[in-house]
Amino acid sequence: MATLRKERMLLLAQRWSVPADLEQSLVIRKIQRENLPTLLEFCKAHADLEQSPFDPMAKLERWSQYLFNPGLGIYCWMLELEGELIGYATFMRQFSTWDADFYLYLDCLYLAEHFRGQGFGVQVMQAIKDYAKRKNYSMIQWQTPTFNHGAIAFYKRLGAESKPKERFFWDLS
Repeated sequence: MATLRKERMLLLAQRWSVPADLEQSLVIRKIQRENLPTLLEFCKAHADLEQSPFDPMAKLERWSQYLFNPGLGIYCWMLELEGELIGYATFMRQFSTWDADFYLYLDCLYLAEHFRGQGFGVQVMQAIKDYAKRKNYSMIQWQTPTFNHGAIAFYKRLGAESKPKERFFWDLS
């Protein structure tokens, strides 16, 4: 992210420090094609936060193919404050064999660092919860690294419960 963009975000974060004001200002909307380069920046920062590698190669092209195809059921919401993008959330429908029901899987929730802890995450999670209820999903599931104590505390404050599990990756290339 460019230095000027970071400075603008910091100024916005300092100006909007009261959660009551944030409710009126945060815009949660579907991604637009012109937002893809910013999504790339956010994904790099998100991967850094989660201490994971991120390869940007071909992401813009692949996102163009997947995120704008309504038949796939992949959703990407951009979080905007005063015309500045400050984060994103991606989610999709999944099926639980054990529950014999559909649920919403939250793949990513990311807020730029200066905007965390100000009520934005609660607003986004509530919007996702409202969406899931409208779609009659039985629950929302997601994961976060065990070392991300801030996120874990946030999710528990929302009333979410966790289960200890390992996530496995099997590279097919």
